[in-house]
Amino acid sequence: MVIANIIAYILTIVGGLNWGLVGIFNFNLVDFIGGGYRSWFSILVYVLVLISALWLIVSPFISKGKLRLSSKNMMDM
Repeated sequence: MVIANIIAYILTIVGGLNWGLVGIFNFNLVDFIGGGYRSWFSILVYVLVLISALWLIVSPFISKGKLRLSSKNMMDM
């Protein structure tokens, strides 16, 4: 579950940066890299960002209120 949380954070950050570029500069980096708005790459990235955001919403409920980013127990520190 820790790896899923880290991947979800990275993909959500990518999505946030992309929408920040769209809002500020009207430049869509995902579409630029992927070759267009409806290319398979762009659609894949958008779907992965959606799944990541949903995972970050659901994950704390699964893990009793904690979103873990490391496997080390916080009580051991």
